[in-house]
Amino acid sequence: MFEKIVTDVFFDLDHTLWDFEKNSSLTFAKILTQNEINIALSDFLEVYVPTNFAFWKLYREEKITKEQLRYQRLKSVFDKLELVVSDEMILKLADEYIQYLSSYNHLFPNTIAILDYLKPKYKLHIITNGFQEIQDKKMRASNIDGYFEHVINSETAGVKKPNPLIFKAGLNHANVAAKNAIMIGDSLEADIIGAKALGIHVLHFNAHNEPHHEVCPIIHDLSEIKTYL
Repeated sequence: MFEKIVTDVFFDLDHTLWDFEKNSSLTFAKILTQNEINIALSDFLEVYVPTNFAFWKLYREEKITKEQLRYQRLKSVFDKLELVVSDEMILKLADEYIQYLSSYNHLFPNTIAILDYLKPKYKLHIITNGFQEIQDKKMRASNIDGYFEHVINSETAGVKKPNPLIFKAGLNHANVAAKNAIMIGDSLEADIIGAKALGIHVLHFNAHNEPHHEVCPIIHDLSEIKTYL
């Protein structure tokens, strides 16, 4: 479908290639236990996952800082769980979460297979809202860093997806026109609508079983990329 016009493929990282939820769960299992936080992991994650999603939305919209994101998402969860945790401990957990998260390296099924398939045919890149210090570690730990020519993150770009400027930065780094590029990501708002606004082709990896839409083609497994590229 796109193979005759696309030369460059841009991927989101978290929730698209790197299995954020699984790796995050393993990280919390470690730090909650070692800090003797008396809460079942399943109960914690039931509240944390949607809370983290909401705070990341605020961060994308420039309504909170990176530091506020790291502290407030945990503070909010403990408050909702009616668990008394000191600010000192919350800050310690926030630091340890960042420290250990990139040590886990679970990828979505078929990530390596699809990257091996695409690499000889296209130039591959990453556009991510994640923090540079941790995204680089994630990619190295999961052995996918060698597939990508450019990694554009929101800290170095100065803006976050869905701001068109971060996609423009990606195109500039890759030296490619929007009509010859495709963005593949899990977030309809940040990845798909953001890239499409700049004229980039888009493919939605629906990792969260979101409702069907007509914005662009949808895939549920990374292997389905072969249908389009």
